[in-house]
Amino acid sequence: MMPNTLSELLKLSPRERAELAMALWDSLDEAQREAEIVLTPEQTAELDRRLAEHLADPHTAIPWDEVRQKLTSGA
Repeated sequence: MMPNTLSELLKLSPRERAELAMALWDSLDEAQREAEIVLTPEQTAELDRRLAEHLADPHTAIPWDEVRQKLTSGA
């Protein structure tokens, strides 16, 4: 990426930068994501642990809308 382009993008508001990041992520198909995102064994183990914890007690999950609300409200 050209340095000037990055400098201009960094001038965007936090919301605009987040939207751009999400749009870029969404532009990748599953195969591209899998090819580019390599997890460490520790990360894989943590994800496996969290999935097992969720499967053992799915009622402890918090809906994304609720998590987002808490994050954006600062609560």
